[in-house]
Amino acid sequence: MTDPLDVAGLQRRLADFAAARNWQQYHTPKNLTSALSVEASELVEIFQWLTPEESARVMADPDTAHRVTDEVADVLAYLLQLCEVLGIDPLAALEAKIDRNERRFPI
Repeated sequence: MTDPLDVAGLQRRLADFAAARNWQQYHTPKNLTSALSVEASELVEIFQWLTPEESARVMADPDTAHRVTDEVADVLAYLLQLCEVLGIDPLAALEAKIDRNERRFPI
């Protein structure tokens, strides 16, 4: 099992998984962003008609928690694959964005 904090290792596992199935041909930026959008929408669907209070307790129900966890994993998998294809370091991109936001929105 890959260390969950090893983003590059997770990206390698995803790339190896796709390569073993000859799926790299489909992993274009266009297709990956489309798939990312679909998976994010599936996550939204779980919360769509919940009240704010119900949404805060969503992880208390094991079945719903499992669905949420799976959709989060799908979103992250497609995002990591997109970053790999485009040559983006996702953690560096996030850190740079946080830095910009701290300057843009001072306390």
